[in-house]
Amino acid sequence: MTRTGNPRSYQSYYVYEPLPVRERQMRKRRLAAKRVSESAMTTYRLMMPTDANISGNVFGGSIMKYMDEIAGIVAFRHAATNVVTASIDRMNFYAPVYIGDLLILKAAVNYVGRTSMEVGVRIEAQDPRTGRSVQTGSCYLTYVALDTKGRPTPVPKLLLETAEEKLRFRQAGIRRRLRDEERAAIEKL
Repeated sequence: MTRTGNPRSYQSYYVYEPLPVRERQMRKRRLAAKRVSESAMTTYRLMMPTDANISGNVFGGSIMKYMDEIAGIVAFRHAATNVVTASIDRMNFYAPVYIGDLLILKAAVNYVGRTSMEVGVRIEAQDPRTGRSVQTGSCYLTYVALDTKGRPTPVPKLLLETAEEKLRFRQAGIRRRLRDEERAAIEKL
């Protein structure tokens, strides 16, 4: 702790300097490998008139906003630090969503690199009167973890426990490789 500023002023008199040892301990704990289930989430949203056009169909942009929100929370929970959306890969809509439907968003980390991670989101619409649910969309989002200075920072590895998690990890690795190849091909032009 050091003293700064005017000794008679309440503001900025003491500045607490983080201890390097404590920072290293916190970073080590933050980077411990995590299970997919530790950050996975499901959320529900009631679709309202502000989410839809005059015919009652929910805007794709509204669904994308909610999808980015839940995926960002999942990425933040995994990384335990600030994250930003780096890319959205293949937003697919399979069926319409209507005013009054419950939008069910299920998200989980599929893959981690050094500073980035892919989060998959499954979107379902449920008619609350009948309980009937239908998958309406899916998407893969890539997030990058940032340190306090806004620079990319390492993320924890992923502990894969089920056959489904292992399959998703391999599929995400293929998507990443294809994105890299596409970027390289475009840059050659």
